[in-house]
Amino acid sequence: MATINLVRGMGSFFKECEHPESRWPRCPHDYKIRYRNAAGRQAEESGFSTQEKAKARLAEVYQDRKSSPHNQYKAERIQRYSPMRFEQYATEWKGSQRDLSPSSVRHLDSLLVHHLYPAFRSRRMGTFDHKVVEAFIQSMERNGIGLATQSNAFDKLKSILLDAHRLGLYDDNPLDGVKPPQYDPKRAVIPSPAQLHGIRTADDDVFRLVADLMSGCGMRNGEALAVNINNIVADDVYRITEQVNQTTKAYAPLKHRKVGDYRDVPLPARVKHSIEWYADTYGTIDGYLLRSPRDLTKPMLNYWIGNQWQRMKKAGLVEIPEGMVVYGFRHFFASNCLTHNIPITDVAEWMGHRSLDITFKIYRHLMPGSIGRAAKVLNLDLAA
Repeated sequence: MATINLVRGMGSFFKECEHPESRWPRCPHDYKIRYRNAAGRQAEESGFSTQEKAKARLAEVYQDRKSSPHNQYKAERIQRYSPMRFEQYATEWKGSQRDLSPSSVRHLDSLLVHHLYPAFRSRRMGTFDHKVVEAFIQSMERNGIGLATQSNAFDKLKSILLDAHRLGLYDDNPLDGVKPPQYDPKRAVIPSPAQLHGIRTADDDVFRLVADLMSGCGMRNGEALAVNINNIVADDVYRITEQVNQTTKAYAPLKHRKVGDYRDVPLPARVKHSIEWYADTYGTIDGYLLRSPRDLTKPMLNYWIGNQWQRMKKAGLVEIPEGMVVYGFRHFFASNCLTHNIPITDVAEWMGHRSLDITFKIYRHLMPGSIGRAAKVLNLDLAA
């Protein structure tokens, strides 16, 4: 098949038929054109009855490409980033993630070093497509990587590739059609009310206060350690404003929140009494109740409660459900809310979940008989 090339950069026209080039003007077959689009990729068009029409279309495409600033910028981005190695691109992308907390940065670095760089370090960014992503997920499965880690690694790769897609590196989203790792959190191990009573009173007053805050207000471990008497904004409302960050070992904004953000949570009377009793008994520093036993100028750290929990389990003096961890106190809060028909949307807000999907995934099984109850309620009007 012969082709006729025009001025450099304009493309070419041709016919896909048995006739030689000399007979093209008289044969009945249409002309086709071939050119480079703004993204630098080869494109073809057909349906041109004469050479003049094919040439006119090539000239039109050429002028559009030259005169369009958007296309020029896009072509420049493709020229710069498409041959770039994944490690270099990911490093630049990471530098733009200015809203990440220190613990989130540490987690991102771990995923890059242990999972993404070994798989893609030298791969050029322009070569990613859905098959490459699928192969990565399959390799994690073959290597026995935990589902939670698979999900996290995929999410980071997704963020990086979507950033590249927005720059115009791919005509098609390289994640289209890819089924992400299916991470379903294990069912939360939740103590019964009787077990909770035994556990919360099995250690010292610090442990009891943390247990009350987590089980009664739905606080995370670090949020409970930052409890402040001044955050009781009403007799039945506590305002969570900060946490003790596990990485920096200092007070920090809440998870998924900016500095100054907060969330108001229910304050049961028993928890309010626990806070006030502890403050009256041990005093406060700037309103904070829990400080490091070794240095009262510093917050109490997460490992302190973890050590108490391990000692308690080892002693075996109280009934602790198999598989329960300290976070089980927070699970108790969610269970207590949902089994008393409190809307899951409220529970998600009080627990500080970034998405309702997270709450639903973990606690869906705790919602009491929702399908059966709905069937009975819907039947009332249907049977009327």
